Amino acid sequence: MKILPSAESAFTAPSPVPVKGGSKILLSSPHMTGNEMKYIEDAFRSNWIAPMGPNVDRFEKEVADYAGVKSAAALSSGTAAIHLALNLLGVKQGDTVFCASLTFIASANPILYLGAEPVFIDSEEETWNMSPRALRRAFDDALAERRLPKAVIIVNLYGQSAKMDELMAICNEYRVPVIEDAAESLGSTYKGKASGSIGKFGIFSFNGNKIITASGGGMLVSNNEHAIKKARFLSCQAKDDAPFYKHSEVGYNYRMSNILAGIGRAQLEAIDDRVAARRAVYERYEKELADLPAVSFQPETDGSFSNRWLTVMLLDPAETRITPHRLKRALESDNIEARYVWKPLHTQKLFETAKFYRHEGKAAVSEKLFKHGLCLPSGSNMTYDEQTRVIESIRKMLA
Repeated sequence: MKILPSAESAFTAPSPVPVKGGSKILLSSPHMTGNEMKYIEDAFRSNWIAPMGPNVDRFEKEVADYAGVKSAAALSSGTAAIHLALNLLGVKQGDTVFCASLTFIASANPILYLGAEPVFIDSEEETWNMSPRALRRAFDDALAERRLPKAVIIVNLYGQSAKMDELMAICNEYRVPVIEDAAESLGSTYKGKASGSIGKFGIFSFNGNKIITASGGGMLVSNNEHAIKKARFLSCQAKDDAPFYKHSEVGYNYRMSNILAGIGRAQLEAIDDRVAARRAVYERYEKELADLPAVSFQPETDGSFSNRWLTVMLLDPAETRITPHRLKRALESDNIEARYVWKPLHTQKLFETAKFYRHEGKAAVSEKLFKHGLCLPSGSNMTYDEQTRVIESIRKMLA
């Protein structure tokens, strides 16, 4: 595919879109199990309303067990979990942290919280995740400059695992720890291992649009139980063990509410059903749009199992003049929500001075994916008729 000088040039300022069709089809709406109120009522009956409590303790254990790790800390967001992971790894002002570029900004903002500098790594086409080739070049340069990163943040984009074996081998060679951002990939696996369990730390998110939700919140997981204990300490304003309010280091108000943890517990009970439903949504899109030569989807590589949190399609400009922008507007006119692929962080004004390592050549893979990709409605609570509406709207534009 040919890349324009700026991927952003494919997009124009939004304007009102006349809406027709049935009720609005959302991109990824919360899907309640019906069991959430049991845990919420338990919290009210026991008067555990504030952060911490029985639901928090059990939610931590249940997520840790599900991910196959020894310990977990329930926090206010996935962003907070990344912040604490970087803190625990000793990241400070003047350090560098390597991070995937094609991701939501929450993956990288915590680097700035600590005064460190992000170095962004391009995607590769087989997974759309961090390129091992680009990561190798970034490490070679860092070694030559005698400035190795303090950590590497690998993101499992839209539920698809990165090439963890290759990436971990490079990081281990340089003895640099990995934070596995699995905010979008709870329920995915890589070579039999749960997403989020492979790096030194794993991150999950329970935001409202994720595969399971606690309304908000996140989880930091690790096999290092001492580190997770320290994370809990830091997340509660770092209050020392004393009969009065004594603080020896900076802490944060990052603990999860006992009520939200109750919602999360009920949601986790249904995680396998939610993954199956999202995969079924993806499989129908793939099947019913297979005859359109312009359309392709995010790959699922051998040995990996994606939760297909969002189904993301690419439009090949060699096969169609329809851009994701035009298709998005057409879907919106049919009362269907769609979303652009994440805008690569190395192209954001906030990070305009940050280093960036391309996969290969002059054209960044992450920029191509941003320019040609579109996220389709993928909720586990989508009806068959709703998905039919989406497919018909796409075919109307492309066929």
